[in-house]
Amino acid sequence: MQMSTRDELLKRRWEELIQRLSDTFSDAEAVEMEGVLYLIGLQELGKIHQQFKKDDNVNIIHIGICTVLEPFGYYRFDFYDDDGWPHFVLVEELPVLKPGEQAILMKEAIVDYFLEKGLIQ
Repeated sequence: MQMSTRDELLKRRWEELIQRLSDTFSDAEAVEMEGVLYLIGLQELGKIHQQFKKDDNVNIIHIGICTVLEPFGYYRFDFYDDDGWPHFVLVEELPVLKPGEQAILMKEAIVDYFLEKGLIQ
């Protein structure tokens, strides 16, 4: 099965992003998707140098997921709570996808986020 130009571009951008993030945040290990979502969540939360509890870490990943899927119309930012945590509203249920399709959707959303931030081209 031949990859489309769009698939090849996504693959190239994803690999470039993972390489950059791994070089910056990891000791020679590739950052995984969950780690990327955690970094996005931290960035959006704006509390980068704070220690978090395990429950907070799950919420930070959720912030990352909501943030990258918001432009796709699945989530909408709602408000910041008194502690400065962003809250989102589910606008549209995520489609039922096979695991591979789900990974592609998330990669597209993450790549779009970093394109918008100017980290990759």
